Amino acid sequence: MADDENRRILVTGAAGFVGYHVISQLLDHGCNVVGADNMNNYYTPALKQARLDHLAGRAGFSFEKLDLADQKSCEALFDKIMPTHVLHLAAQPGVRYSIDNPHAYNDSNSTAFLHVLEGCRHGRVEHLVFASSSSVYGNSKKIPYRVGDPVDQPISLYAATKRANELTAYTYSHLYGLQVTGLRYFTVYGPWGRPDMAVYLFSEAIKAGKPINVFNHGDLRRDFTFATDIAKGTCRVLLDGQAPARDDNGAAGDLPYRLYNIGNHKPEELLDLISTLEELIGRKAIRKNREMQPGDVYQTFADIGPLERDFGFKPSTPLREGLKRFVDWHDAHAGKY
Repeated sequence: MADDENRRILVTGAAGFVGYHVISQLLDHGCNVVGADNMNNYYTPALKQARLDHLAGRAGFSFEKLDLADQKSCEALFDKIMPTHVLHLAAQPGVRYSIDNPHAYNDSNSTAFLHVLEGCRHGRVEHLVFASSSSVYGNSKKIPYRVGDPVDQPISLYAATKRANELTAYTYSHLYGLQVTGLRYFTVYGPWGRPDMAVYLFSEAIKAGKPINVFNHGDLRRDFTFATDIAKGTCRVLLDGQAPARDDNGAAGDLPYRLYNIGNHKPEELLDLISTLEELIGRKAIRKNREMQPGDVYQTFADIGPLERDFGFKPSTPLREGLKRFVDWHDAHAGKY
């Protein structure tokens, strides 16, 4: 296994929220990182560019703009940089967006992932880590969610593509001995977050005196996890190599294929989140109660025991502290994105 300074790490989705935080920590480790992103306009590219601007100039970082769904472009990228490790975060996010824009999910989440797997296979990549999602659990009533739980009833196209990624990665591990680890991310929040996510949407609206949509009349629970905690866990999995095969981390016999939940192991009530934001911002929200949205789930709750055992992952940021750090960041960047 290469030392940190000798690793050539490709991070896809580099201009994204999680990508930005992970790359920042990889560079702190002294790694050489090539970021790739298509800079699409699902949300304002100005925010994506601002994240990249913060990474630009740091030793060991370079950036390639391309669409991984284009086979030739992806092949050329792998041939050019010859990565030893790949962190695949690029995807079309958003459960609700997938209802009206299904083709975007096939291109970005399915086709692009196949091209990345082919690049890892032919490039003899040492370790591929890819982003899956808590959405694969659907509306499971069994909590906390464990990797070994059934995940054969996705309730959104986004969730279906993420489960398909897991199965395709398993197949490549089986056929070619590719070392692959999938991380099922739970709800991530923090500075540089996505404008379509609840914490950002609520903060923006409360500050502007505009109403917020409170779905299912606020009766929702989410396993909110602060971005730097998520990034730290992701870096450990990518850099520390693969853990031994165990039944509770998605291992399959002797295959070098693993799955883990990565979250906070502490679901929060949506109404508590809103109340905390109100206190931090110093203004009451105008709440508009709405019915449950198609594709949404009632709760998420991550069992992170296997990840803690194998990689020492343990989130350390309480919700109130994380929300304050987000609100402070949002204040400093008001009106920019």
